[in-house]
Amino acid sequence: MAKKPLIRFEYREVAYGDKRWALLKRFRQTTMQIMEALEDAHLEAIVHGSIARGDVSMRSDIDVFIPYQISSFTIETALEKTHTRINRRLIVQATPTYAMKAYVEIGENTSVSFPLMKMRKVEREFYKFGGEATLENLRNDLRVCGVDKRLMLIEPNNKGHRESAIVGREEQAAKLLGISAETVSNRVHALLRRDKIGRTGVFLEKELLSNETFELALKRLADQNPAVRRRLKTV
Repeated sequence: MAKKPLIRFEYREVAYGDKRWALLKRFRQTTMQIMEALEDAHLEAIVHGSIARGDVSMRSDIDVFIPYQISSFTIETALEKTHTRINRRLIVQATPTYAMKAYVEIGENTSVSFPLMKMRKVEREFYKFGGEATLENLRNDLRVCGVDKRLMLIEPNNKGHRESAIVGREEQAAKLLGISAETVSNRVHALLRRDKIGRTGVFLEKELLSNETFELALKRLADQNPAVRRRLKTV
């Protein structure tokens, strides 16, 4: 069951047990292997979400993101050199105004993604909103602040984390995360709306053929869809 946003104002200390610390270590070791393969190809990536914050569960995803446009050949070659098996390749667009992103699925709940077009500031800050960590952060065993799907601000500490609801505290959360208040307000609105009407899915999702590149698939989509052509020209 998806986590529901919490609107009430509260602070709560969450202490991790040995099993949760061990789970976090295992997730981070797997993540580091992926990010080191990308680093060997001179690609800088981040991991975002619970693995960056530290509040992992058995259902946590490994979401590695390269925050700039790059040749898909470079990324896929870097992964293949480590004998990483690619399960699926997808182009995903959340809404008509959002940048299309490429997703390379390499295992259960594990993916590497990157933008196929320029992202707006609010799109880039989405990752910082949820918490993003660099490979250096993982190597140094550092966890970062971020907001989960319950709209709870997760602040890591030695025992686990402290969490607090951000609804009604959007500007304070924005300052702590180092992002714009607009980004925080947009995410709060989106998650509260999803809680009210349910998950609505993404605007576009296309699985690539085995012999198809992301660049070729994007060109075909742009040829067929005026909205895609318009988004390619805007930021």
